[in-house]
Amino acid sequence: MSDQNKTLSSPVARLSFNEKFRLQTWLMGIIAFAVVLFLLVQAKFILIALAIAIILFSLTSDAINSIQRLQIGQVRIANWLASIVAVVLIASGLLTMAGLVISQINTVLSTTLAYTDDAQRAIAQMFAWMGEDVEESVLQTVRSIQVSGYMRSAAGQAGTILSQVVLIILFVGFLFAERVWFGTKLENLMADKAQAQRVSAIIGSIIRRVNRYLLVKTLISSVTGIAIFLLLRVFNLEFAVAMGLLTFVLNFIPSVGSIIATLVVTLVAYIQVPEPQTAVLIFVLAGMTQFLLGNVIDPMLMGKTLRLSSFGIIISLAFWGAVWGIPGMFLAVPFMVAVMIVCSHIPAARPMAVLLSREGLPEEEFPLLAPEDEEEARKAENDLNYSHAISAE
Repeated sequence: MSDQNKTLSSPVARLSFNEKFRLQTWLMGIIAFAVVLFLLVQAKFILIALAIAIILFSLTSDAINSIQRLQIGQVRIANWLASIVAVVLIASGLLTMAGLVISQINTVLSTTLAYTDDAQRAIAQMFAWMGEDVEESVLQTVRSIQVSGYMRSAAGQAGTILSQVVLIILFVGFLFAERVWFGTKLENLMADKAQAQRVSAIIGSIIRRVNRYLLVKTLISSVTGIAIFLLLRVFNLEFAVAMGLLTFVLNFIPSVGSIIATLVVTLVAYIQVPEPQTAVLIFVLAGMTQFLLGNVIDPMLMGKTLRLSSFGIIISLAFWGAVWGIPGMFLAVPFMVAVMIVCSHIPAARPMAVLLSREGLPEEEFPLLAPEDEEEARKAENDLNYSHAISAE
């Protein structure tokens, strides 16, 4: 057989041009995904701060626009004044929250050593029903854990929180400084008024859904944290403030956050009062509170804001938790909302939006443009095409 026949009969030669192109596209996509993933991990400190700053900016931007429209007598509030007030309020809130978190971390760390032995024995006693050998083995295993190392790591994280908050405040300040020019930049970037309006509508849809989700979650998490604080106060247990704050924070993690918070609260109660009846009672009360607020009140307030697949939320939590840790789990749902809405407006990516949505219907706000806006956008597009034809002639 000649070399030419061997070449034609080889598997690579039998591939058509389209198959080769499709294979190259997949390979390039895998390489691009690996590069993006590497950059997400390496620059996570800056990217997490930027993502949180964008969310805070979107939450307060509509409020700033409303304040700007207010008129006191003959005086209208200037844009720069409203922006400065917003940045000051956001900075004050973030610094207050960071100070509260750091103070609670220091309180927990300063008293952890006093409860270390009690905690180890309490954990081992949970396995007493399996026999004394198992209980002793668990006790030795728990005692082998280097608690001091975890305490030093937690103390280091407290310093990181303050640095992250300062970076978020800087990002928010610059976003407000550029807020006036976003619309102009978008139109110049698209070079097409109709396309710019469509992109603006998509961004607006993302902001509305994410804002509604965050506001409802903040309300539900606040009520749940206060309820856990009062529950521990009733039983005269320590760390009531810390557990309330932990519950508030963990409730922003869908599905698993409330479960983790309930287990941690129960364990803290069991360590302080080594009576199974008290721990079980606290577990039942905390679980009922989480279920009532998270599974009854939360869906009523949320309505059809998210319309996300539950399995997709778990996958998003796992992915962003692996990439960015706990902050990534907080941001998993807003990222998923943005991806679903964007994919729903791209024909090639629409199957992804269908998979991410709950009922397979990702759209909620159509048409994106009002009829008069569509007519104006169509005229602008025709004028642009006519100018291109004239320049080509």
